[in-house]
Amino acid sequence: MGGEVVQEENSPAAERIRATQKLVDHMGFCWRHPSLTAIEVAWRWIFGVPFLLVCWGQVQQILVRVPPSSAGLDRLSFQNPWVSSVILAEAVGVYRPTVFEALRLLLPVAVVVWAIASGVGRTLVLWRMGRLDGVFETRGFLRWIPGVIVLQGLWVVALLGCFWLWYCAVGWASEMHLLSGAEPDLVGYLCWLIFLSLGVFVAWAAVSWTLTIAPLIYLLERSSIAGALGRSFRLGKGLSSKLAEVNLVLAIVKIALIVLAMVFSAAPLPFSDEFGPQAMHGLYVVIAIAFLIGNDYFHVVRLRSYVALRQVYRRN
Repeated sequence: MGGEVVQEENSPAAERIRATQKLVDHMGFCWRHPSLTAIEVAWRWIFGVPFLLVCWGQVQQILVRVPPSSAGLDRLSFQNPWVSSVILAEAVGVYRPTVFEALRLLLPVAVVVWAIASGVGRTLVLWRMGRLDGVFETRGFLRWIPGVIVLQGLWVVALLGCFWLWYCAVGWASEMHLLSGAEPDLVGYLCWLIFLSLGVFVAWAAVSWTLTIAPLIYLLERSSIAGALGRSFRLGKGLSSKLAEVNLVLAIVKIALIVLAMVFSAAPLPFSDEFGPQAMHGLYVVIAIAFLIGNDYFHVVRLRSYVALRQVYRRN
């Protein structure tokens, strides 16, 4: 680090750098060092698999307490999507109190466990990344894990707030177009659903980098938690715009991965009778695992890109 050449934050050379200019290089670096993705996959799955099993158990209990027939779900018909849309909207209202009761117990524990898992996992990813190319100092990294856990917890709380905003917005669209008492407007509801979902997704991608960069600042600059969080909102126009650009580009990549997974899932449907249900289920599991691993890989690519941009714009 002593001989490292670093651009001034407002230098012309730094301003000329495009945020996605080196993205392919960062992808190649992460591809050549699969241990980075392996660490990311490991901590996510260590949390995710038990969490999904707990959620599945909660779903089973909810379905016992409120059978689908009592919510009218046994009357769903693909031949009449207008009536089915109203049934689904009404079923949401039936299940809402029971689901919220379960979430009040589950979410706080899940947030704490996720913060711990992600704090440890992300610190190990950055430690490994620094050891591979020596771009930043990794000595004493592990003793900073508690602070990273706090910052990761703030990130997931903000994400849950974003989900709540989306839920309220979609609920408004449902009330206006499906449950208003008039003829259900399924087309209008679906238009709002797509618009609101993409809008919230893009808004999150445009601003979430501030909470993602905070643990990096905390670790690389060895600052306080409050100092790292405050500095993440005051990085200067040049660096902030480039971090937002990277986040938006990789959000588009995530959408592309979702579309690709849907295409691979739909492609064998004409041959489902020949393959059989078991083979189809196995194929869906493979596609889901491939999507999750690909998604984790691009999380590491984004982290690598953030580190590189921070190094370029770091003040002397």
